[in-house]
Amino acid sequence: MVLQIKKLYQEAKLPTRACEGDAGLDLYAMEDQVVAPGQRIIIGTGIAIRIPFGYAGLIWDKSGIASKSGMKVMGGVIDSGYRGEIKVVLTNLGENSYLVHIGDKIAQILIQKIELPAVEEVEELPPTERNEQGFGSTGIC
Repeated sequence: MVLQIKKLYQEAKLPTRACEGDAGLDLYAMEDQVVAPGQRIIIGTGIAIRIPFGYAGLIWDKSGIASKSGMKVMGGVIDSGYRGEIKVVLTNLGENSYLVHIGDKIAQILIQKIELPAVEEVEELPPTERNEQGFGSTGIC
């Protein structure tokens, strides 16, 4: 598989893998931002991606940034039909402001095969051992 990526700005950086075999492709900031504690921002990457049909792009944290600063990616699913700029929602869960500079790694995208099941309404679902037991119930099966 080859991902077709369009730079929307000349200075945008293409996604990269730090090491061969890494699951995620690093995404880079296209703007400078200061993220205060508790603040949520949307930051552009300056790129658009053609994700093949039957796949999705999942936006995830960079664990090093999260563990050192408290920056959390608020998730995101990039559908195969989307052709706009890839943007990342960041929230600062840390105690200090976090500086994002143009070209900094801010998140990673995983390209994952997905199923596209049909939806069928039913009157009842087949029972299971767990049934409707929710939070904290997996240890009692």
